[in-house]
Amino acid sequence: MAPEVRSTRLENGLRVVTESVRDVPSVSLGVWLETGSRHEGQSTNGVCHFLEHLFFKGTEKRTPRQIAEEIEGVGGTIDAFTDKEQTCFLTRTLAEHLELSIDVLADLLLNSTFLSEDIELEREVIIHEIQDAEAIPEDYIYDFYLHSWWPGHPLGLPVAGTVASVAGISRDEILAQARKAVRSDHIVVSAAGAVDHEQLVDWCREKFAGLVPAVTENETDRPDYNPGVFVCERELDQAHLLLGLPGISVTDPRYAAAEVLVAALGGGMSSRLFQSVREERGKAYSVYAFLSPYRDIGYTGVYAATGGADVEEVLDLVFQELTAIKQQGLDPGELARTREQIAGACLLSLESMESRMGRIARNQLYFGHEIAVDEVVAEVRAVSNQQVMEIALDILSTDRAGLALVGDAGVGTVSLPLP
Repeated sequence: MAPEVRSTRLENGLRVVTESVRDVPSVSLGVWLETGSRHEGQSTNGVCHFLEHLFFKGTEKRTPRQIAEEIEGVGGTIDAFTDKEQTCFLTRTLAEHLELSIDVLADLLLNSTFLSEDIELEREVIIHEIQDAEAIPEDYIYDFYLHSWWPGHPLGLPVAGTVASVAGISRDEILAQARKAVRSDHIVVSAAGAVDHEQLVDWCREKFAGLVPAVTENETDRPDYNPGVFVCERELDQAHLLLGLPGISVTDPRYAAAEVLVAALGGGMSSRLFQSVREERGKAYSVYAFLSPYRDIGYTGVYAATGGADVEEVLDLVFQELTAIKQQGLDPGELARTREQIAGACLLSLESMESRMGRIARNQLYFGHEIAVDEVVAEVRAVSNQQVMEIALDILSTDRAGLALVGDAGVGTVSLPLP
C-alpha cells in the first residue's frame, strides 16, 4: 500500500498534514511557522532567528535542560531552523513518543518565558554565530551577494541578522514577534512515518486550542534588482565568486524545466561546469549551480572558488556554458540523464522521514494542497529541450546579473560581460 497523505484544517485555522509510511518505527514531526527574515525590518533583522533560539531557553514547566532531556532521553532528536520565509521546530522519535514530541513543541511555542537574562545570554551566542559565519567566505558570500543585489529589501537581509541589528533588538520587540508568529492560521504541523493522522489531529486540537488567527497577513513585496559587481576584499588564498541571475518562484509552472536546466549546468560531477572548470582545466575544486526559489521570486546562482589570478578565466568558462545552453539547449543524451538524475534524487529522498515531513509541509505552505511525488517525477521526465531553452533565455539573462567576489584586491578589476 502506498503512503497516504492526509490534511485537516482545525477550527482555528491551524493545518495538520501527515504522511503515514508503513514498516518504519519512527516519526518526524515539524511545527512550521510562516515567518522568517523576509518579514522583518532593517532594525529588527534577525529577530525571527533570535526568537527560534529563545523558544529553547525554558518554559513555565520545563527548563532548557529538561526540553533536551525529555526528547533525547527516549532516543530522539530535537532541533529548529529559520530561513527567509519559515521557521520550523522539529523532532524525530519512535512512534510511541509522538505525543511527547507534540507536547514539548507546543510547550515551547505557547509557554516560553523569555526571561531577560536568557535573552542577553542568547544574544551573545547569536553574535558569535554571526561572526563565525562571516569568517567563512563560502558561507558569507551568499549574504553579501543578496544584500548587494536586493539592497534595502528584506529578502536581501541575512537570516541571522547582523551584529548591529541583533545587539539592538529589545525584549519588547522579541515578544511582539512571538505574538505575531504564533498564530493558528500561520502554522502547519506535519508528520511523516508511523503516524496516525486522527490521533495527531486530536493532540493538536488539544494543545493549540487557545491560538487565534492573525489579524493581518504577512506583508511581502518583490525586490528590485541591482545588477553589478560587488567586491569584498579579504586576504585569502582563494577568490570566491557567486554569479547571481534571475530565478523563479516555488510555484512557477516552469519549475521542473528550471531544475533540469540548473542540474545540467552545475548540479553534480557530470554537469557542464564541473567538467569544464574542474575536470578539463583544473581551475576550481568547488563549482556548482543552484536554484533559490521563494514564494513569488527567486534567483539562480553559480558558485566557484578559484585562485585570484583565475577568476576571469573561470567566469569566461561559466558564460560560455550559459550561452551554449541558451542557444542549443541540451543534447538528447544529456537531457535524458539530467531528467533521471532529478527524478532519482526525488525518489531517493523518500527514504528519509524528515525529508517527507518537510515536503508535505512545504506543499501546504506554498500550494495549499498535496502534490504527489509521482506527479512531480512525471513532470520532470516530461521536460523537453524546447522548455529548457525557453527558461534559459529568461533566467540566464545577464542584463540583471550580479557578481559577488570575496577575496584579495585583484578581484576588483573583474567586470561582467554585456548581455
